[in-house]
Amino acid sequence: MIVSDTQRRELIEKALEARGYSYSPYSHFRVGAALLCSDESVYTGCNIENRAYGPTNCAERTAFFKAVSEGKREFAAIAITGGEDGTVWCYPCGVCRQVMAEFCAPDAFEIICARSEEEYRIYTLAELLPEMF
Repeated sequence: MIVSDTQRRELIEKALEARGYSYSPYSHFRVGAALLCSDESVYTGCNIENRAYGPTNCAERTAFFKAVSEGKREFAAIAITGGEDGTVWCYPCGVCRQVMAEFCAPDAFEIICARSEEEYRIYTLAELLPEMF
């Protein structure tokens, strides 16, 4: 599936909105994500922290797990936003990249790292996770 500029901007808008639901009382670093499925449905996620840290879940995995738990298995893109003031580039962690590798085509899946709807960078999964297994 080819992701249009309009779809990218809509994903970023939804990721920015999801960021507002973040539960991040320890890091105070809010992250939001919006995942575009191949059927054009969108699932959002935010980071959810825990005092024990290990049970913490990233925004990207929250979106993926919501989608997969509802039967989705094919994905086109994900938008990720982080921080509060639009000055931070937020990239998926290694664990999130590996979850993406489980379900996404390395050279086709788009990872959109955004500061705003106008300022974003696009990567393929292969670019951010070379030599994946």
